[in-house]
Amino acid sequence: MKRLTGFYPGSFDPVTNGHLDVIERACRLVDTLYVGVGMQVGKTPLLSDSDRITLLEHTVEPIARRTQTDVKIVEFEGLMVHKARSLDAKLIIRGLRDTTDYNYEMQMVGMNAQMAPDLQTVFVPSSPHVRHISATLVRQIAAMDGDVSAFVPSIVLEALNKL
Repeated sequence: MKRLTGFYPGSFDPVTNGHLDVIERACRLVDTLYVGVGMQVGKTPLLSDSDRITLLEHTVEPIARRTQTDVKIVEFEGLMVHKARSLDAKLIIRGLRDTTDYNYEMQMVGMNAQMAPDLQTVFVPSSPHVRHISATLVRQIAAMDGDVSAFVPSIVLEALNKL
């Protein structure tokens, strides 16, 4: 049975174990998952666009193999609904860690539904062991020379240690 195509957008700055948890769980819902790396004009990410894409390619490859899902990393600027439509995605995947995420994401769902009623948003709750991980906190801890090894894959840790 053919399933749907999903789009999981984010900045992935850096990709965390929490992101990978959501990607793995999303792969159970779709045949093809596009992971969209947002390129926001005027915002300076910690990692370059190409580094974020490369790190995602390396870290999602085992998930794609294990779940037999076609996972593709794409970059995008502007509205995620425009990119999702251009990829013929039918589902927008959003990870939820807690009620703060839920409240923010519900606003996004409302706005996206007005702009793109043909797209459905699916919330994927984070697994308990990664629920506390936030890329923002990882960046802050790494900037203060803290140990983020429990929060990111080893290849991401290596990239962060080179900064």
